[in-house]
Amino acid sequence: MATSPTSLDTEAFDAFLEGLDYPVFVVTTTDGRERAGCLVGFTTQASIDPPRLLVCLSETNRTTAVALTADLLAVHVLDGRDHPLAALFGGETGDEVDKFADVGWHDGPGGVPLLDECPRYVVGRILERVPLGDHIGHLLAPIALAAGPGGDLLTFEDAADIEAGHPA
Repeated sequence: MATSPTSLDTEAFDAFLEGLDYPVFVVTTTDGRERAGCLVGFTTQASIDPPRLLVCLSETNRTTAVALTADLLAVHVLDGRDHPLAALFGGETGDEVDKFADVGWHDGPGGVPLLDECPRYVVGRILERVPLGDHIGHLLAPIALAAGPGGDLLTFEDAADIEAGHPA
């Protein structure tokens, strides 16, 4: 009888990921009472037709707590000049800091905060939440977007110097 292979540990899997670089995003949301936002590295298109985006939020993150009762998430594309914004939303915790106090933002659809510094974003309605290890996947149906100018994307490697406000 064949045995099932065992899962690799994090260190072994990191060897596969080494050298891969991918964009990071700032995700914002509101539950109608509280605003929240965080830096996210696990985001991907999940369907072409209908369009779907999968956004994975760390279970320990304050933004996740707010997103669990929210209807919408906004996913902001960061470019190479947005490292300070990435440091704010990735290096601070909403448990201790109002991340929106020192950045320009405005209400988007459903009151979701949209960052003025990020002209490229998509707002999506949360269709489903799926536990994915230490993250919760939020499957989004896009309802609004701004294409904004393209540029050099801020990547995981660019943001590697940011110490997370919460452990992943």
